[in-house]
Amino acid sequence: MSSIAQKKGFGATLWDYLTTVDHKKIAVMYLIAGGLFFVIGGIEAMLIRIQLAKPDNDFVSAGLFNEIITMHGTTMIFLAAMPILFGFMNAVMPLQIGARDVAFPFLNSLGFWLFLFGGLFLNLSWFMGGAPDAGWTSYASLSLASPGHGIDFYAIGLQIAGAGTYIGGINFLVTIINMRAPGMTYMRMPLFTWTTFVASALILFAFPPLTIGLFFLILDRMFGGNFFDHTMGGNTIIWEHLFWIFGHPEVYILILPAFGIFSEIFTIFSRKRLFGYSSMVFATVLIGFLGFMVWAHHMFTVGLGPTANAIFAVATMAIAVPTGMKIFNWLLTMWGGSIKVTTPMLYALGFIPSFVAGGVTGVMQGAAPLDYQLHDSYFIVAHFHYVIVGGVVLAILAAVHLYWPLMFNQMLSERLGKWTFWFFFIGFHLTFFIQHFLGLMGMPRRVFTFRADQGWDLFNLISSVGAAFMAIGVIILVYNIIVTAVRNVPVGNDPWEDGRTLEWAIPQPVPFYNFRQTPLVRGLDPFWIEKQEGNKEGMTYAEPLSDIHMPNNSFIPFVMTVGLFIAGFGALYHGEKDWALPVLILGFAITFSSMAVRSLKDDHGFHIHKEDLMNEKGGK
Repeated sequence: MSSIAQKKGFGATLWDYLTTVDHKKIAVMYLIAGGLFFVIGGIEAMLIRIQLAKPDNDFVSAGLFNEIITMHGTTMIFLAAMPILFGFMNAVMPLQIGARDVAFPFLNSLGFWLFLFGGLFLNLSWFMGGAPDAGWTSYASLSLASPGHGIDFYAIGLQIAGAGTYIGGINFLVTIINMRAPGMTYMRMPLFTWTTFVASALILFAFPPLTIGLFFLILDRMFGGNFFDHTMGGNTIIWEHLFWIFGHPEVYILILPAFGIFSEIFTIFSRKRLFGYSSMVFATVLIGFLGFMVWAHHMFTVGLGPTANAIFAVATMAIAVPTGMKIFNWLLTMWGGSIKVTTPMLYALGFIPSFVAGGVTGVMQGAAPLDYQLHDSYFIVAHFHYVIVGGVVLAILAAVHLYWPLMFNQMLSERLGKWTFWFFFIGFHLTFFIQHFLGLMGMPRRVFTFRADQGWDLFNLISSVGAAFMAIGVIILVYNIIVTAVRNVPVGNDPWEDGRTLEWAIPQPVPFYNFRQTPLVRGLDPFWIEKQEGNKEGMTYAEPLSDIHMPNNSFIPFVMTVGLFIAGFGALYHGEKDWALPVLILGFAITFSSMAVRSLKDDHGFHIHKEDLMNEKGGK
């Protein structure tokens, strides 16, 4: 019997997940935690739309509305979209490049726990005196003036979660550079691996400015600093620069993996290799490069002057070019292909017009004079939801269907999947298309109510009805997942029948060491090449069967993170509670002592012996 298939009790399974360093289990945890935060962010979105469904509504108060919109934005970007994409990167990328795990399995675990505890810390603000209320961008003049501890939860929670993301980004970079199978040159990597690679490079350079900005904010609010207080010689605008130097690359960190997911879907379900592969790679790298040159287009109304505005306007228009290249390459991949309209393919087909609409409104705002009119109106809200929902969220939903059989050896119901798609897709356009016109009619962002005589009531009602449609779609998806898990019908490898890359060649359920023998990659789409040549195994091997070295599980990442979580409360109440300083010191002591244990303990991992591998193959 396989060593993987043994049944465990609940306690043993829980311990296994708390200590795991296996990228596939960490991926599942990212998916569950990100999914939970996605639902929380979705509930917050529904509260916003209920409040705005009719004029002069008092469903929530103005102050609570500010907290809800702040938490909705922060949760969706930092705690839902990114972690879910990280889950798919973890699950798929090591398998695509023929690796047995990521480069630093211990750090992979640490990154996950930091994200989870940072997210929990942020959301505890609801129960501990009020959530942050300065918008998800938390502009300094507002965030310094905000009473209570909401902004402190925001700054410390994002600092902890951001550290996890940063660690994950470095890990993926090293993995892709160092751990590709023989023959897997850069120009043979699947597009999803390429987009993971570029997004990880963006994380490497984009997160330090955010980290610095958050440290400044923490020092200003909790320790008497004056970085952003202009009355004390600080500079309020510098927060906006630090935030957006992170914030604009962040949207590419989100959208590039989404592009990668759709590139995989178009090739699988058009049964063709990707059209213009090398130009797609070039466009991906170019988007990553240009993504750092456009941040001030979020600040056209700040008063940087015509020269700065002109430079950033040109850069904003330039970045649309590689994105346009991608759109045409996807269309030409489908051209002449033998198309199968599965649930993932439906999302991919719906993504193209949706994302193009979001991109076009983005280029419109690249023109500084027009942006001056549209800034802080609902047009902006419509634009970035078209990009984030029409791009990233559709990709996430597509990937859930596409990679579910890879991660869980079960197939989600196609019928329910299509129901989810149509509810979500129609609801999405109903909600946000009309918001462009609300913006043009003068409705500002972040207003908690409006009067009946302003002429915005019908459009807001339509928008709220659309949001209910999206909610129904997500509920159907959750039902689909539960039903699939209960039925538990195994589907084997290559369930879509047209898999092209290595992850579909691995026998299901994927063994914890991924590959018995390191595969040899003989071209782009290696699994497709083997299938064309009639190779039943789906892989050519680069080495004979030999012992496999694997890392040991570790509880230390969890303990390190709990230490930071505890220290966060010490910093939060510093100066007002007597116990704050001891708690701060205790938290750091836990973290640093567990780091010391990790450094001093020799952990050489373990070996799976060749004989065991041969027995396992024979026993199956």
